[in-house]
Amino acid sequence: MRKFFQELKTDLKFKTAGPGQKLSEPSRHRCHGGMRGEPTSSRTCRSHLPRVPREKPKAEPAPQPRPGPTDEVQMAAAAALARMELKPKAKVSSGQETVRNQVRKELMAEAAASEKELPVEEKDKEGAAAHSVSGVYFICPLTGAVVRKNEKEKHFREAIESYFSVDPVAASIMEIHTFNRDREKVRVGVETMAKYLDNIYLHPEEEKYRKIKLQNKVFQERINCLEGIHRFFQAVGFETKTLPVPGQGTTEEYYVLKEEMLTKLEDLKDYKEQLLSSEPVRAQLDRQLCVFKPSHEAARFELPNDFYNLTAEEIRREQQLRTEAVEKASMLRTRAMREKEEQREMRKYSYTLVRVRFPDGYILQGTFYARESVSALYNFVREALRDDWLPFELLGPGGLKLTDENLAFNECGLVPSALLTLTWDAAVMADIEASGEEQPASPLKPELLSRVQTLS
Repeated sequence: MRKFFQELKTDLKFKTAGPGQKLSEPSRHRCHGGMRGEPTSSRTCRSHLPRVPREKPKAEPAPQPRPGPTDEVQMAAAAALARMELKPKAKVSSGQETVRNQVRKELMAEAAASEKELPVEEKDKEGAAAHSVSGVYFICPLTGAVVRKNEKEKHFREAIESYFSVDPVAASIMEIHTFNRDREKVRVGVETMAKYLDNIYLHPEEEKYRKIKLQNKVFQERINCLEGIHRFFQAVGFETKTLPVPGQGTTEEYYVLKEEMLTKLEDLKDYKEQLLSSEPVRAQLDRQLCVFKPSHEAARFELPNDFYNLTAEEIRREQQLRTEAVEKASMLRTRAMREKEEQREMRKYSYTLVRVRFPDGYILQGTFYARESVSALYNFVREALRDDWLPFELLGPGGLKLTDENLAFNECGLVPSALLTLTWDAAVMADIEASGEEQPASPLKPELLSRVQTLS
């Protein structure tokens, strides 16, 4: 039964499927209407609908070509393009970190360039005409020679070395006090040496005091580290000897006082006193006094590197300070922080170049230590006056009076250079004018005016 009904359904579907079509014939259009089983008359095919002709789009007018640039515009564009090609492209930085990195790169480049110093002769040739002063100079107290800052120690060594032929004890003492920078080590070593000599002077019969073992811990820690100490031992009468160590069968080196020095015990006492009382050999700063004619260039300073004391360590410190300044630009700082930074800024300079302009326009120039008191400047001016008793005042930038002579130049903001104005006491000058005495053309000494220079 099931098979019969399946065949019946299949036959029904075949009859209602419509006319047949061979595969080789072109396909006929087949309307698709509503649901299957719906009469064909009720289904509407889109192809049977009347066609409505479409309106053709209106043709747009062809765009007119723009007029070409004129000759003037073309020339201007070419010039602008040339400028853009020549101009270096600036890097756009974003954020504080980018700015800091750029600053660090620039500072490192500056530091590398500063460390490559030219020889002194070449720097002098390059900057002799431009610099306000050729450098910082000192007067050697041993020879009286004027030497430049970077040649000072070499000159001292040569002068002390030559003095060994005259007085070897005094020369070795100068060497100990001058070339050992750590003053505390010098004090401890000198006091230990004085005890050695004092024991010999007080107990000449004791042989143990006349021998000093070089490997002794006290000797190694306090004395052997000092430059010039061995030359002092030789100068006062000691000699090196290798002696056996009692009960050990080994030998060690000793400083042993010569026998003839036992007859010169008073000399040993004098050597001890001289060793204790001596001071380092210090050079005197040369003021390099100059007098200039009246000039509008008085406020312009061109200083050499000597004034900035640009050692490698200070270059690194300057780089660190400038880097910190960038980082602190966005910070709110207290008054104490600002004062601390100002103090640190003042300590950057070792020297300062000061000019004093007189009422008649003449300019007196001198070099000073940055930490030197302003009283040295007042004395410097008085020594240059024809009449050193005349009272005067010095006015700093902005007309501020320098009344406290105990302040240092860096505490007054007068570093690394400054232009000051001299004013006379009005009452005294009025009395001088009332006296009717003829006054000299300039208050400066004639010998200074005889070598007046033109400020370039």
